[in-house]
Amino acid sequence: MALLINKKCINCDMCEPECPNEAISMGDNIYEINPDLCTECKGHYDIPTCQSVCPINNCVVSDPNNIETDEELLEKFVKLQGLA
Repeated sequence: MALLINKKCINCDMCEPECPNEAISMGDNIYEINPDLCTECKGHYDIPTCQSVCPINNCVVSDPNNIETDEELLEKFVKLQGLA
C-alpha cells in the first residue's frame, strides 16, 4: 500500500528530497504523498526512506485508501522506471 503523511507532520523538509519516485510534495499545510508514485521504496531500498528520515514517530503511515501488495508495488516501480 502507498504511504500517507498524517497531521503530525512538522514540515521539516526531510522526506521530500529523499523520495526516489518524487512522490512527496508540499500540500496546503503539510507534505503529501502521491499514491500513484509511491512504491514504499520497493525496488530502491529495503525500507521507505521517508519513514527512516522522519523525526516524528508514526507520521508516515500506511494509507488505508491505497492498499497494494508487494508485487503490485514492484510492478509500479518497474513502470515508473520505464523498465517494462
